[in-house]
Amino acid sequence: MKLLLTSGGIKNTSIRDALVELLGKPIAESTALFIPTAIYPFPGGAEMAWKAISGNSPSPLCDLGWKSIGVLELTALPTIRRDSWVPTLRETDALLVFGGDVLYLRHWMQASGLADLLPSLSDTVYVGLSAGSIVLTPYNCDAEFNLQFVPEGSDMGEDAGAGLGLVDFALRVHLDREGEGFEDSTTAEVEMWAAGIPAPTYAIDDETAIKVTDETVEVVSEGNWKLLTRDTDGA
Repeated sequence: MKLLLTSGGIKNTSIRDALVELLGKPIAESTALFIPTAIYPFPGGAEMAWKAISGNSPSPLCDLGWKSIGVLELTALPTIRRDSWVPTLRETDALLVFGGDVLYLRHWMQASGLADLLPSLSDTVYVGLSAGSIVLTPYNCDAEFNLQFVPEGSDMGEDAGAGLGLVDFALRVHLDREGEGFEDSTTAEVEMWAAGIPAPTYAIDDETAIKVTDETVEVVSEGNWKLLTRDTDGA
């Protein structure tokens, strides 16, 4: 599978060009499925999902001029026949995975069966935004924050610090973004977190993305980013 892991969506020309390169054709000739699921645990999540679908989100994904676009709601998939959605998934050029709650998204990716299918989608471009990017890594950097949204009595919080592990690096998004809710995204906080992770950590701002093809990892940026390891914190 080809991956474009973003912090803030398709925010600039460089990231858009990387998407077109992965697709192998113009966006206007490509089909997409949008997954809003991760945003629902947050207050106002339903409204934020609609803004993203309708092209009114500050994080561009759906409003790029796709040939066609549909919504794939992960919470519905366990209750419908797989032959109603798997063929559509396999035929789609791009899978657009919105941000929100990493833990909730991981749960429904696994419960729906999508997590097991992702490695087989060799021709599909996976475009993650924030939580939609983090979930593919081995580590959920938002675990403590996500746990406050787990319903009482649910076992969803088990192993909250883990992601799906489909890539071998960790990811921190919204680097040095200002505003309420982003206090732990400062360079100092991210470096402290990365020092305890036994894998390289890419820290990226909203003008940066990580492009992954086969075993090649490339940073696409018009902003700021750092590659952090236990031995070095330089990029």
